[in-house]
Amino acid sequence: REVVDAFLAAVRSRDLQALLAVLDPDAVRRADHAVEAPGRMRLVRGARAVADSVLEVAGILAALARPAVVNGTAGLVIVDPEGRLRTVIGFTVTGGRIAAIDVFLDPARLDRLDVL
Repeated sequence: REVVDAFLAAVRSRDLQALLAVLDPDAVRRADHAVEAPGRMRLVRGARAVADSVLEVAGILAALARPAVVNGTAGLVIVDPEGRLRTVIGFTVTGGRIAAIDVFLDPARLDRLDVL
């Protein structure tokens, strides 16, 4: 939880150096594209590329992301004003750093995730 909280704090402050500090140098970000290509994942590799891609959506994350437990580990969720789950973000933490970020937007995938 501590690493994911540090990630969210870095995103909220748009602090690139703090974000890079919590990312493994070989970090990856995978994101599904429910609208553009259902069932396919987009991959970004390397801490700097992952940080840049995360900072592109920092405003949304800063305003709407909330801590959650995703498939038994620390994660984040975005819920719309009507209370519907819109995005689930799962993390793989290795050696105290984020090695992988998985972003799920596809409603079919969201229904299969265990989110608390």
